[in-house]
Amino acid sequence: MSKASVKGGKPGKRGDKSGNSGPSVSRNLLIGAGAVFALIFGVFVAMTSNKPPAPPASAIGGPFQLTAHTGQQVSEKDLLGRPFLVFFGYTHCPDVCHTTLFEMSEILRAMGPQAKIGAVFVTVDPERDTTETLREYLSNFDSRIIGLTGPRAQLEPMLRGYRIYAKRAGGKDEDYAVDHTTVVYLMDKNGRYVSSFDVGRKPEEAARELERYL
Repeated sequence: MSKASVKGGKPGKRGDKSGNSGPSVSRNLLIGAGAVFALIFGVFVAMTSNKPPAPPASAIGGPFQLTAHTGQQVSEKDLLGRPFLVFFGYTHCPDVCHTTLFEMSEILRAMGPQAKIGAVFVTVDPERDTTETLREYLSNFDSRIIGLTGPRAQLEPMLRGYRIYAKRAGGKDEDYAVDHTTVVYLMDKNGRYVSSFDVGRKPEEAARELERYL
């Protein structure tokens, strides 16, 4: 009986050794699965982030031919020689357009009247934003901001060139809204895209950044 007990104990020890390898394998599997999950989660966050990746410089901008709020014809060539900001909106915009133009005006004011800097406000609602409408609307902001409008056929190429989304939303007859991209673009003195530009910070801080491109 005692010998049988001893023999019976030996297989048990061998079984214990083989049993210890199970948790080790499980840990390796868990670590591997965790790494895969982290990778998938990282891709998901990147794809669903509200901040899209910066487009290449060649993807923003391009030629255009529109009418300024002063009645003059303006093309991309007329803006060369100085850095300039570009913002798309419309005069019937309830809040964001007025606020953005005010912030742009404060930045231009902080740079001083002699600064060779430009700013363009391009309408996404040319049916209502005539030159006269733009002239009256922009009288509330810095005089260096140029309003641009024109026939829809002339405006569309610029919207595509600057990757602007603009679509008429709710409302009847003349009382309607336009959903649109609200980013402000910074272009250098050669008309090339630099980056999106944050106009919501302190005017002096934004002015110092713009001075680097003068």
